[in-house]
Amino acid sequence: MCGIVGYVGGQSAQDVVVAGLKRLEYRGYDSAGVAVLADGGLAGAKKAGKLLNLEKELKDRPLPAGNTGVGHTRWATHGGPTDVNAHPHLDNAGRVAVVHNGIIENFAALREELAGRGHELASETDTEVVAHLLAEAYSSAGDLAEAMRQVCRRLHGAFTLVAVHADAPDTVVGARRNSPLVVGVGDGEMFLASDVAAFIAHTRDAIELGQDQVVELSRDGATVTGFDGLPADVHAYHVDWDASAAEKGGYASFMLKEIADQPKAVADTLLGRIDASGTLHLDEVRIPPSELREVDKVVIIACGTAFHAGMIAKYAIEHVTRLPCETELASEFRYRDPILDRHTLVVAISQSGETMDTLMAVRHAREQGAKVLAICNTNGSTIPRESDAVLYTHAGPEVAVASTKAFLTQLVACYLVALYLGQIRGTKWGDEIRTVVRQLSEVPRQVEQVLGTMEPVRALARSLADRDTVLFVGRHVGYPVALEGALKLKELAYMHAEGFAAGELKHGPIALIDEGLPVVVIVPSPRGRSVLHDKIVSNIQEIRARGARTVVIAEEGDEAVVPYADHLIRIPATPTLLQPLVATVPLQVFACELATARGNEVDQPRNLAKSVTVE
Repeated sequence: MCGIVGYVGGQSAQDVVVAGLKRLEYRGYDSAGVAVLADGGLAGAKKAGKLLNLEKELKDRPLPAGNTGVGHTRWATHGGPTDVNAHPHLDNAGRVAVVHNGIIENFAALREELAGRGHELASETDTEVVAHLLAEAYSSAGDLAEAMRQVCRRLHGAFTLVAVHADAPDTVVGARRNSPLVVGVGDGEMFLASDVAAFIAHTRDAIELGQDQVVELSRDGATVTGFDGLPADVHAYHVDWDASAAEKGGYASFMLKEIADQPKAVADTLLGRIDASGTLHLDEVRIPPSELREVDKVVIIACGTAFHAGMIAKYAIEHVTRLPCETELASEFRYRDPILDRHTLVVAISQSGETMDTLMAVRHAREQGAKVLAICNTNGSTIPRESDAVLYTHAGPEVAVASTKAFLTQLVACYLVALYLGQIRGTKWGDEIRTVVRQLSEVPRQVEQVLGTMEPVRALARSLADRDTVLFVGRHVGYPVALEGALKLKELAYMHAEGFAAGELKHGPIALIDEGLPVVVIVPSPRGRSVLHDKIVSNIQEIRARGARTVVIAEEGDEAVVPYADHLIRIPATPTLLQPLVATVPLQVFACELATARGNEVDQPRNLAKSVTVE
């Protein structure tokens, strides 16, 4: 969720930190602030609202020059989005500044304890207690990293903390538990951030902090220890994209850029997965083939858009492997006492690799003895590191909150997992696997083709900008596509949008149909599973007979739907299981254009954050 930036080096800390916060705006926030060490003390500013408010404040009342500082974009949890509740938070003496992501669950007891010792807390936040505790710990320890370790041992919950102290110049300290924090390693300068995007313009060398670790930064390097003070192992890596990949590249929004990026993203996900002999290889599959052959059930866990990818993956995995497959909302998974054992393979899908609900579900699955394979886009993030295997999607940075290219690449990765299991377990012949891989290799071209025909979709979206409701229906893998289309409208246009399985219409939802109601129908191919096609053509007739305005997505050459489509959107012919890779793209464009027509900010929808790092 929130964005954190810390800096120590030779540049202006204010400039580096504010620029880093701008690169993290996509994460979602409602206030922003910065603090720098200068002239032997701390100076700072913080404002509710967008970063522009903070930048105006800094222009009107510049901070003194300093080379060490921290900054934060906050998404409100404890206390509303006000100037006072914005980060950084200080102790009573104004010597410690702290920024924080996550939730400190025992903050109320700690706050009461501090008040009993005479501390006066100004905000409603859980974060402020940390500043006061750090000030106390530093006064006795005389070392900021040790003070941070002492404080962290007292905190319950999920948190990332970054702090500076006026008595410790050229030092920034960070701590991590269940919330992302990464170190940027520069030349005579060091960075701390919740995402590498914050410092990618300065360095592409990074260190990912592990669970329950504290890092102390100086200009010359980083020292990492556990909360217990013992030296800790670290994971250093080189970021394989540069600053330009996180820029809009001439597009009006990051979302439009990322929709356009999808052909390349899909191609990159496929790159290097199959050798000359036709054998599939996954990135870091540390699960021996012998154990995969013993799997008797697959469970997919994910949230939001990733959950819809998992719903489609269920069809592919069961078709290819003949293994039973369940798709579960990660936020509900561990609360229903799921049946797992060492013969269960859990597939966890998360773009960021830091989704807290999914991470907790992964931990629960491993506690029950299940093997976990992560599908993720972010190298070195927590979920892949805590899983037994990982398949990286290599989609590059996805900045817009509403997911587009992550969804398509997650789908491709899920198909590859299904084929890999089929290869290991012998349920598919090599030539069958090669055929599907060839079909997948055609998808980038097909997505490019779809993107070139979207102007009528944009015009349709603009014409519906004043509507209150849009419904989506589909069958088989088209049902999750309908759910994803509805989710995009909810996220971006703030409209009532629902997705339904077409066969369920007569069991209740058809009562919603009235004159002129837009209904988007995802039509399966008439080839292969023709019964699916015939059934949904009947559904289109049913809803149109009741006055609906039908928007039909159908493959090229499907003439049976033409008489019943008020608006027809053509997509390339693809095998049934792969159709979501092309059918979803018009829905992304539709939602983005409709939201724009309504005057909404498509990259940063209200109340949403890119990475949900608290439960």
